[in-house]
Amino acid sequence: MTLQEFRTSLEDETPPAALSPLQQALWWDAKGNWGRAHEIAQDIDSPEAAWVHAYLHRKEGDLSNAGYWYSRAGKPRSHEGLEAEWAEIAGYLLEI
Repeated sequence: MTLQEFRTSLEDETPPAALSPLQQALWWDAKGNWGRAHEIAQDIDSPEAAWVHAYLHRKEGDLSNAGYWYSRAGKPRSHEGLEAEWAEIAGYLLEI
């Protein structure tokens, strides 16, 4: 799935069945369901999940917690816009 196809799927009521849990987390976030996205991300122990978790806490405005998760992800704190970071993470997750 391309990033554009992923974005287009946001018109649907539910995420495509083929999405990984972390892709689903970003899908739910983009649909405005931060809680569902966070629920998914916090239950996975991987650097990629930590990155999604960091992004979600940054979006929430909890920068201290976000910093912790960026560290767990091995990523620097993002200073780009939230949409740009979302697209970067989504693109990465769609490629792995």
